[in-house]
Amino acid sequence: MRKVSYLPLWHLLLERGMTKSQMRIEAGLTTNVLANMNKGQHISMESLIRICDVLDCELKDVVELVKTEE
Repeated sequence: MRKVSYLPLWHLLLERGMTKSQMRIEAGLTTNVLANMNKGQHISMESLIRICDVLDCELKDVVELVKTEE
């Protein structure tokens, strides 16, 4: 089994000196979307595309699939 990890995104934000809140506002995301990301939950592809547009990056720079022990 695998799950979605947003660790690549958090690292990218640190590299660029941007906060999660700044990214959320620039991408036009709700606080609920950011909360779901912080919990490692799924978000819509539309939200992921908005993040990629704001950061001028690819999906692989935002999410990764990690194996779980389940």
